[in-house]
Amino acid sequence: MMDRTAKDRTAIERLLETNHYLVLGTSDTTGRPWVSPVFFAAFGTERVCWVSSPDSRHSRNIAERAAIAITVFDSTVAVGRAEAAYFDAEAGRAAPPEVEAALRALNARLPGDKQLVVDDLQPAGPLVVYLAELRHRYVLVRGGDPDHGNDLDMTLEV
Repeated sequence: MMDRTAKDRTAIERLLETNHYLVLGTSDTTGRPWVSPVFFAAFGTERVCWVSSPDSRHSRNIAERAAIAITVFDSTVAVGRAEAAYFDAEAGRAAPPEVEAALRALNARLPGDKQLVVDDLQPAGPLVVYLAELRHRYVLVRGGDPDHGNDLDMTLEV
């Protein structure tokens, strides 16, 4: 039988693999929060990547404050059936040696007519590749979980 920690890690991996959007939480230097849905790809086991305009509000916030929060979940499931993964992370522009690998990870999730190319990126195009280093991972534990005896939903660091 799989132990709870391994089960939770497997749930996080499944959520990252099967969902195409994450909710990205950023804040500016005054602490004013902002959330954005972002198409993403897992980039190894410790990072996620996405492309955005550096002029978007979340990108400007990341330029000012690298600390972010991420949530990944399937919004199509019935109420009471949700699974979610939460992350504390540090984000920034991808270093030049990582850009091509990040584009491959993103393109593996995109249809053929939406594939990204280097010319989509600055300076030729409007986009920048961003990477987030996942610092802490949490899972949603549904209320009534037999392993935890919790009456209400809670989060658990994995």
